[in-house]
Amino acid sequence: MTVVRSGIEIAASPERVWEVVMDPRRLADWVTIHRSLGDAPARLQRGSTFEQVLTLRGAHLHVEWTIVEIDPPRRAVWHGRGPVHSHASIVYELEERDGGAATRFDYVNEFKAPGGPLGAVAGRVLVGGLSEREAQRSLERLKALVEAR
Repeated sequence: MTVVRSGIEIAASPERVWEVVMDPRRLADWVTIHRSLGDAPARLQRGSTFEQVLTLRGAHLHVEWTIVEIDPPRRAVWHGRGPVHSHASIVYELEERDGGAATRFDYVNEFKAPGGPLGAVAGRVLVGGLSEREAQRSLERLKALVEAR
C-alpha cells in the first residue's frame, strides 16, 4: 500500500475551503492529475458517487469515487475503485486556525495496487515520489485558488 500525506495552511475559512474541495466540478481547478469528470451530483453527501479520470505518468486511470464519510466543514472520506481491482482512500481534514481566518487542510491518500505484494512493489517503482510531488502541487494550487477570491 502506498500512502501519501500532505497539508497546507490556507488564508480562508474552513467553510470557504470546503466549498471548493467538495465540489467535484472544481477538481480541474486545483488537482494537477485530474483530466475529466463523469456525471457528478451538484451537492455531495454520504453515498454520492462519480467517476474521475486521472493521468499519472501518461496513463489514464478511471476511478469511481464514493463518499463514505462527510462532516462539513471538517472531514470527508472518499473510497475509490480503479482499474484492475485497485483501491484508494482519500481523507480531507480541515482545521480552523486564527479564529476562522485560516484553515489547515490535510490530505491523505492510501492506494492499494492490484497483484498483492508484487503489485505494491511495482506501483512504488512506477510512481516513486511523483504522488507526493503532485499532492503538494495540487494543494498549492488549491491555496492560490481559494486565497484569490
